[in-house]
Amino acid sequence: MPDSLIARSRVLRNVRRVGKALTTPLHPDDYFSLVNPLWSARELRGRIERVDPVTERAATLVIRPGWGWTFDHQPGQYIGIGVEIGGRFHWRSYSLSSPPLVEGGTVSITVKAMPEGFLSDHLVNGLEPGTIVRLAAPQGDFTVPEPPPAKMLFVVGGSGITPVMSILRTLDRRDHLPDVVLVYSALRESEMMFLYELRVLALRYPTFTFHERFTDTDGMFTADQLDDLVPDWRDRETWACGPGPMLDAFTEHYEEQGLEENIHVERFTLQRADGGDAGGTATFGAGGPTVEVDGAETLLEAGERAGVNMLFGCRMGICHTCDVPLASGRVRDLRSGDEHAEPGEYIQTCVSVAVGDCTLSL
Repeated sequence: MPDSLIARSRVLRNVRRVGKALTTPLHPDDYFSLVNPLWSARELRGRIERVDPVTERAATLVIRPGWGWTFDHQPGQYIGIGVEIGGRFHWRSYSLSSPPLVEGGTVSITVKAMPEGFLSDHLVNGLEPGTIVRLAAPQGDFTVPEPPPAKMLFVVGGSGITPVMSILRTLDRRDHLPDVVLVYSALRESEMMFLYELRVLALRYPTFTFHERFTDTDGMFTADQLDDLVPDWRDRETWACGPGPMLDAFTEHYEEQGLEENIHVERFTLQRADGGDAGGTATFGAGGPTVEVDGAETLLEAGERAGVNMLFGCRMGICHTCDVPLASGRVRDLRSGDEHAEPGEYIQTCVSVAVGDCTLSL
């Protein structure tokens, strides 16, 4: 953390200690938020500084995080962002497109407005500079080791370029790119994010090879084309990010070649584990509605079907907005297959299914 931010954090902590004594029983944050809404120790907040168009349907949101942010994320990680719309916070997770420790104390995410994406469209087309948002700390393992491998391959499609940009920008800031090949597919040139910046990088660094693929004219890039486009792909450590079917195909191809350890995959949607023998009766609150559920229906989905007003955010098991205590029974996490049966334990309803009969405390 820069010295100025460390000093500022120490000052704020001292002010809070004094403020707490003067404002009890109210929390000092209740007063500090009136002065600066970014001064909160109870939750991470950020202010939208700019919304910069990237393509017709995508934009980069420059965010100034508030108190508690460390700016030391790893390139390739993602953050959660919560935006209040209609009195309810909606959460989604987006990869950081900025490198760590950006001068000026900001971070950036780049969002593509999807036809079915309520929040993505709002972020790109409806979010005004100055808006205060909630943030979740960076996480994720779609990262590059230190030092980076001598030979690297990135295979991305659509908005899958966003975490890769954070990685490439970090390497560029060091003024050194190892032997890097990027194969980037988009529908057409006008929808390829960061196209100019990537072309400039390819001109600056002889070690950086950029393959532009436009699917409306070139067709889909498939795993069996690797031998022709990147003949030494077997010698490269690979990072792949993009649509689910593309990632499935490349993962299967690497496994068939016995190279599954060479590929790192980042998915933007929940990949569910087999529900197995899950299913049963779910009860929502003592004496509340009861519904029969199978091993594929999450408790969040079941509650909504039963007419229960269930809180939710990302619906991917990231933001924890949907957490509720388990009163009794057993549930299974669809992502990992882990089971939880401790009464009072908080479970994530958006990624959990019933294993037999269960009751949630609402």
